[in-house]
Amino acid sequence: MTFLKTDLTAETDLQQHSSGTGSTRSKRPLYVDFFPPCNNACPAGENIQSWLSFAQNGEYYQAWQRLTEENPMPAIHGRVCYHPCESACNRGALDSSVSIHAIERFLGDMAISEDWQFAKPRKFSNRKVLVIGAGPSGLSAAYHLARLGHAVSIYEAGPVAGGMMNFGIPSYRLPRNVLQAEVKRIENLGVELRLDYKVTDVLGEMRAGGFEAVFIAIGAHIGKKTTIPARDAGKILDAVSFLKDVEMGLQPKIGRRVAIYGGGNTAMDAARTAKRLGAEEALIIYRRDREHMPAHDFEADEALSEGVKIHWLRTIKNLDETSMTVEKMNIVDGRPVPTGEFETLEADSVILALGQDTETDFLHGIDGIEFKSDGTVVVDSMMMTGHAGIFAGGDMVPSERTVTIATGHGKKAARHIDAWLNRTSYEKKPNNPLIPIEQLHVWYRTDAPPKPQPHLEPEVAAAGFEEIVAGYDADEAQYEAQRCLSCGNCFECDGCFGACPEDAIIKLGKGKRYKFNYKLCTGCGVCAEQCPCHAIDLIPEPEVAR
Repeated sequence: MTFLKTDLTAETDLQQHSSGTGSTRSKRPLYVDFFPPCNNACPAGENIQSWLSFAQNGEYYQAWQRLTEENPMPAIHGRVCYHPCESACNRGALDSSVSIHAIERFLGDMAISEDWQFAKPRKFSNRKVLVIGAGPSGLSAAYHLARLGHAVSIYEAGPVAGGMMNFGIPSYRLPRNVLQAEVKRIENLGVELRLDYKVTDVLGEMRAGGFEAVFIAIGAHIGKKTTIPARDAGKILDAVSFLKDVEMGLQPKIGRRVAIYGGGNTAMDAARTAKRLGAEEALIIYRRDREHMPAHDFEADEALSEGVKIHWLRTIKNLDETSMTVEKMNIVDGRPVPTGEFETLEADSVILALGQDTETDFLHGIDGIEFKSDGTVVVDSMMMTGHAGIFAGGDMVPSERTVTIATGHGKKAARHIDAWLNRTSYEKKPNNPLIPIEQLHVWYRTDAPPKPQPHLEPEVAAAGFEEIVAGYDADEAQYEAQRCLSCGNCFECDGCFGACPEDAIIKLGKGKRYKFNYKLCTGCGVCAEQCPCHAIDLIPEPEVAR
């Protein structure tokens, strides 16, 4: 545990030379800092509670600066992150979690509208690092490496930066002007971005460009296949290619009735996109039930609200000219089991949304690099492959596949690459103990309901690709930020100051918190009882002071 506000040695020395009540104390109070659960749950490693504290005071630029110390793309993540921080938020046990993602989006959008830019590094290392892939992991790594003073070049095989953020997430969830604005800000930091350039020889590129290290983050852009007997193979598409074609302005031929095979978030996006392209019916076929669906609940709810139909416990057996045969399934011990019962459903085409594979064949000739059976690349705790100086992250390594996890990979890799270039090692500082809801003393009013984000009506949303969720204005963002309980960390509420019967607490000024006058403190513990966020601990009185 880290004690930020009390020097125990100095205070013990003070106690020995005082004539106060300290000699009769069995415990003394200390100002401490615990680790809030929102910070603990963030895959990008954001100091959420810290930037929320700035937003609470309307200090939005300072909040954005603190946020982007860890994550350079808040406007993107405020839209597409599945915000596990909110699932972990202690306030959820009282009424409902703080809408952290909505405040993050507000800060990101304000930064774009105000043209806030990242500060250039004060020193440059003259070391060159190559990043292969301009998806979330590659962009994050490039940003953090550039801020550390390294010269960074990104080589991207596609025509635009963003990776699956651009080609896999529909624009109704992530407007492209928002995506490109945050990419451009990373470029403005000094990162070179080379588009339409597919790397096939990593070691050759490193030699040719004078790069001392490389971070590979090519994502997983190949849709998984399965065998479905069909008279016309052209009626079967994969979701990744389908979404990419739509993003490129093409019009895939899907017919009036489309079946989407799969139960993940990509399946939901493919079905909703098919509706926006004019399909009269978009039907999701999934072999498990909703309880075992990999898609997030809200994704399924939004799809259903837009008229998408979902047939649970079904698997496709064959596809005819205008129909398909599906077999009903049962869940036994959590696994789908065929029942031998069949039914016929109308469908003009099938879109496969069964997951994605990564294209890592170009790495097979490099000594030391190992692969899992699914083609993903094995990395160690430093995000380095078995070949020295070659690092990898994002969807191409074994991990859960989300934008925020990929962003966290990029940051982690950048810190280890920096250490590797300097022939040192990077060790993340240990976190303070986690603060659970049971340790809070929330005595003040908490009946502050969350501010909802406005949504387009489903029938309007399904008619086009306009963004379906609106953001907060400044007042809404500040209100929502003020719902934060500041778990485990002092926010200067004056509860301890007002409660102390001995006037033993000294205010140090705004932003500096308080300290104890141990000559007056009796160790009664009222201050700790009154601290709503448990920023005060009672510890045994040191033996030397007795």
